[in-house]
Amino acid sequence: MIGKNRSLTFKSLFFLIFISLIVNSYIFKNLLIINIFLIFSLVSLVTTKYGLKIIYQLNLLQNIRNEGPSLHHNKKNTPTMGGIFIILPFLILLLIVNNIFDSIGILLLFFCNISFFIIGFLDDYLSINKKENTGLKSNEKFILQALISVLFIFLASQSNYINPLITLSNNWEIDTNIIIFPICFLTLVGLSNAVNLTDGLDGLAAGCSAIVFFGLGTEIFIKSQNELIIYGLISYAMSGLCIGFLKYNKYPAKIFMGDTGSLTIGATLGSISILTNSFFTLFIISGIFIIEAISVIIQVSFFKITKKIFKNGKRVFLMTPIHHHFELKGIKEEKIVENFWKVNILLVVLGIVLKINL
Repeated sequence: MIGKNRSLTFKSLFFLIFISLIVNSYIFKNLLIINIFLIFSLVSLVTTKYGLKIIYQLNLLQNIRNEGPSLHHNKKNTPTMGGIFIILPFLILLLIVNNIFDSIGILLLFFCNISFFIIGFLDDYLSINKKENTGLKSNEKFILQALISVLFIFLASQSNYINPLITLSNNWEIDTNIIIFPICFLTLVGLSNAVNLTDGLDGLAAGCSAIVFFGLGTEIFIKSQNELIIYGLISYAMSGLCIGFLKYNKYPAKIFMGDTGSLTIGATLGSISILTNSFFTLFIISGIFIIEAISVIIQVSFFKITKKIFKNGKRVFLMTPIHHHFELKGIKEEKIVENFWKVNILLVVLGIVLKINL
């Protein structure tokens, strides 16, 4: 599974998730678990492979920001907006599932995903059109995300999908009362932006997303609530879509997912956790995304505070998000990504162990 030098490659990551899902299929007595993962891995693999030609024909190529690491300038003109090949198959899956089960929850998930997909698509398109690595302004993006999130949370609450009792395990719950609403908002908007920030190295966001969706699906199955099983299967499908895309997104990337993919993937994680009350486990298994976002908050806050006090802003990290700090420390990009994957796997193991044993 892992080679002599103990490196974690795309193939070994796929094999690790694949074997884990076979075990899950046996434990939960549900063959759909492994089948849906394999089907959507193949769907993503094929659509990305042939979609690359379309991206080139449409001249949808990445622009690199000047403030980033100098090594990244050789990534300029790499095809982008590859998130299309993850999100569109997922949206089609949601429509098929809703046609079978006629579920308000699935419709809400579809609404959230297509809305964030449009935001990401618009952001990427404007960036390409301007020939700069900036599309929507940060405040414009946040306002759109906030409006969609508030509407999603309101509709989910009206449909009794939001439970103020956050489940830690089968025996432990925390009554958040009205605070559940800002928690939901922070989860949805925060994770969307956190995954977006993580998408800065080849294969980093796609690989971590595949791992986190596997963990989320497993957590949902552990709940043993029949009405939630479909969300577990949907999570495994997203894990497959991310791993299939990773084949072409791994270092050196042939295509980037762009905001089209990263913003929507984060929103998908957030919305599924809200609908299934999986906050506790998700916060643990999404640790890489959260650390990336926190590193930016720390950097910006510290710079502003020190600038006000000393008239000269100081930095905690060489550059944020934190993966760029390690790059500037001289660590190779593929090694950073590999180590982040490994940490994410350990976080998933921790999250599942705590879920079972608390």
